[in-house]
Amino acid sequence: MNNKNMVTKSSPLYGEMKKFLGKITYTLIATVILLVFLSPLAYMATTSLKSRDMIAQADGPILPMAPVTFEYKEREHPVLKVPDESGNIAELAVVKKGREESIFVDPQNPEAGEIVWTGRWRTLEPVREFAPQWDNFSYAWTQLNMPRLLRNTLIIAFVSMVGTIISSTMVAYGFSRFRIPGKDLLFLILIATIMLPAFVTIVPTYVLFASIGWTGTFLPLIVPHFFGNAYNVFLLRQFFMSIPKALDEAAMIDGAGPMRRLIYIILPQSVPVLVAVGIFHFIWAWNDFFGPLLYLSTKPELQPIAIGIQRFNAQFSARPHLVQASAFWGMFLPLILFFLAQKVFMKGIVFTGVDK
Repeated sequence: MNNKNMVTKSSPLYGEMKKFLGKITYTLIATVILLVFLSPLAYMATTSLKSRDMIAQADGPILPMAPVTFEYKEREHPVLKVPDESGNIAELAVVKKGREESIFVDPQNPEAGEIVWTGRWRTLEPVREFAPQWDNFSYAWTQLNMPRLLRNTLIIAFVSMVGTIISSTMVAYGFSRFRIPGKDLLFLILIATIMLPAFVTIVPTYVLFASIGWTGTFLPLIVPHFFGNAYNVFLLRQFFMSIPKALDEAAMIDGAGPMRRLIYIILPQSVPVLVAVGIFHFIWAWNDFFGPLLYLSTKPELQPIAIGIQRFNAQFSARPHLVQASAFWGMFLPLILFFLAQKVFMKGIVFTGVDK
């Protein structure tokens, strides 16, 4: 036996094979996890393109496939896959159904006349074609009154996003760059508010907003975000601390004040984390259901898309294809926003900054 051709654990070939098999294993595991994670999205996409009859078919395919029909003598007849004596499959339209014998017509050559086929036609598989129902989206758009829902949602999400970026940036700048008595304790108290359950503050917050007449308006959903958010402050502070303080000191020597240092030194290098914070808040505000339900329950004309889709789903619960079409409109804009800002967003997530 030639020992040179044997692969041992100490040989370089063994190490390369091990790395290759490891990569294949990790890729397969990641692919399976990704398919499981995206399966609800795939179900939404296929169901939203189906008709009510497609969904009602017990043995119907996953994709939106409609049975093919052929018009014969001013009537529509289903096209079936019919086997002949030699085992070949022909696509024929059944024009007269019988228990043991049926009459078919060739849709490609109807002038050839009727064809008698012996067998039970119910056992034959129907011919289907890809027939997506794009009208589901237009119907859902109209019934939802999407222009109004989009207007309300964009007002709430965009204005509150601007507020939380401005306020969280100012607070994070103070915690990361200034010497404040008891700064660590104040920051600890701020971070501790993340652990505070939201339902604890619902009643006192609602009583406060009701007493000043803000219920039934956008104000309770926008104004509080102009006072900072503990999670966003934490993200921004950690990023600001990664920026070398030597840049601040150089700007101070040139006579730059705190606000100029923030605007011209900190913010230009913090675009990734600012985009990440903005997208995080925008998507949260876009999906927020309980807040608008609490403060805008008496104002249907001001309700955002989350409330509109829920009401639409309750009305059309027996039509899952329309429910899934409405869900598509609900996720369309955030999905586009994520892909447009994907590179900058991912940089903000991993807290990349300048080299020290």
